Amino acid sequence: MLVKGRKIAGRGEAMTAHYAFGPLEDDIIIKHRLLTRTTTTRGEPPLKKLQKKFTSFALEIEKDADNYSDCERLAKAFLQELTTFEIPLLKSKAVIDANLREKENFNELNDEINRQILQAQADIEDLKKQLEESKIERQHKEECEAIRKLIAIQPPRSETHKIIRELEKEIAMLEAENTASSRTLELRKKQFALLLHVVDELQNTIEEEQKTLVEEMRLALDEQKNGFEDASGGSEAMAID
Repeated sequence: MLVKGRKIAGRGEAMTAHYAFGPLEDDIIIKHRLLTRTTTTRGEPPLKKLQKKFTSFALEIEKDADNYSDCERLAKAFLQELTTFEIPLLKSKAVIDANLREKENFNELNDEINRQILQAQADIEDLKKQLEESKIERQHKEECEAIRKLIAIQPPRSETHKIIRELEKEIAMLEAENTASSRTLELRKKQFALLLHVVDELQNTIEEEQKTLVEEMRLALDEQKNGFEDASGGSEAMAID
């Protein structure tokens, strides 16, 4: 039995309720009462009424007196009460069956939703792959288009071959000129080397001639000096005489 108490609080304080059972015990008790139908919000509980009807019928049968009519009346009352008690049970069973069917439908719907979610996820992954492939394909198309535009602005193949032939001729002429220039440069190098050799020989000759000339001039001066000395000696001898 649920015992409820109240604490009278002072002014401004909240009133607190104290229960003999916790929420879990309350749920168990309420579930048991609903299953056994031992309590009701109005009147006597159906199970107790059925029990009383059955007890009255059983006691009446056990009497030795001629009470067939009373037994029949109590049996009808018991059966009527049993039918009354059975109707809510049938309703409850119907509700339970409906709830079970609803639960099965819900489970099927939940499975279908999960399957659709998985399918949607797989579709999303496929679409992602297709998107990546489309991006790559579009990039390739853009590159091909850029190459096509680049090719389109280039001159025709015949004109390109003509330009290549002209360039090859020009390269051959430049190579020939380069060869001639190389030969001319080699010749100029040899001539310049010969010129340097001649200049060097000429310079040596001039230096030798200059040395010889200087030596001759020195000898001439020495002879002239000796001649002056000899002349001065003869004049002095004549003066002494």
